[in-house]
Amino acid sequence: MNNLLNRKIAILASIILVTIIILSLFELANQPSKPSNFYVGVEYAYGNQLSEVQALVDKVKTYTNLFVIGSVELTFNEVALTEACDYINDAELNLIVLFTGLDQYNYNITQWMVETQQKYGEKFLGIYRYDEPGGRTLEQGIDPIVNKTQVSIEATYNDVANIYFANLHIFPNYYLGFSPKVFTADFGLYWFDYQAGYTSIFAEFVGNESRERHVALCRGAANAFGKDWGVIVTWKYNQWPYLESGDELYTDLTLAYKTGAKYAIIFSYPQTDKYGTLGEDHFEALERFWTTINNDLASLGRSTAKVAYVVPAGYGFGFRTPNDTIWGLFPPDELSAKIFDDVNFLLGKYDATLDILYDGSQANSVLKNYDEVYFWNQTIS
Repeated sequence: MNNLLNRKIAILASIILVTIIILSLFELANQPSKPSNFYVGVEYAYGNQLSEVQALVDKVKTYTNLFVIGSVELTFNEVALTEACDYINDAELNLIVLFTGLDQYNYNITQWMVETQQKYGEKFLGIYRYDEPGGRTLEQGIDPIVNKTQVSIEATYNDVANIYFANLHIFPNYYLGFSPKVFTADFGLYWFDYQAGYTSIFAEFVGNESRERHVALCRGAANAFGKDWGVIVTWKYNQWPYLESGDELYTDLTLAYKTGAKYAIIFSYPQTDKYGTLGEDHFEALERFWTTINNDLASLGRSTAKVAYVVPAGYGFGFRTPNDTIWGLFPPDELSAKIFDDVNFLLGKYDATLDILYDGSQANSVLKNYDEVYFWNQTIS
């Protein structure tokens, strides 16, 4: 009798255990998936006060995981910078710091980088160095990477691409000796930024320009070079309120995630309110996005790269209009209007699944990853 009772108890216990395991697995399978290695946050660029950094950190720390110190003036003060980074770290946020030239500082910033990496570990993602190298060059703005004095009359596009690389690669090549990663933001020539050695480029979502075109250019380059990429939402207007609406911001953040960006950042400058250009509608959009990616990630969907459009090697075209410059040095040529129209047609057909690549071995190594490939010298319609 006792043996029979013991067997019944053992069977009952086994049934209960199996039931618990099945229910646990069911619950685990139905939990919302979490974004893997995705960073979303803000860039403080509007002041030089520790208290301002602390206020913005306190505002966003529950619905972001990245904070970018983009104020050069703050970095000139080693004590304030270190205290700001400590505060960001204590809030359990990841950190990127923008620096300017070594000769601008009265302390050793490379030593600071090494010590900061030792101090914060993986939460110190790296530094942001030399803003918009491609954009400066396209517009021949302040300190372009290539200017007219460096280019001969006989220079080809590839000649200029080589000059661009020679001048720009100094920045990431040097600082990667002290920082885990080196970032910049840009609005053109992404391919050549990656070729120069940057770890990751933040594509600027600016004005009313096509977000999908910037994705195609930046993601295409990142994929070809085996690198990460990101998005930074900058000014929509050249005057107050500067930034887009909260609903537009939510749409841009969603597009960044859907298309495979690793970073999504909101740029805050100048200080028109307590938190720069960021208002309550932007914070609400950030919080809503954070809630979505942590609780309903599947609802966002994915727009992975499936189609490639290949342009000529070294073709430093701006892509903003059919009459955009080439390397900021040459007027549009016989290909410019066709390439511009091709890109618009393909974006209309394939939306955010399009990548733009530059002809050559770097592109050839990844073309097999695309379902369809188009070239600049074929008829596209």
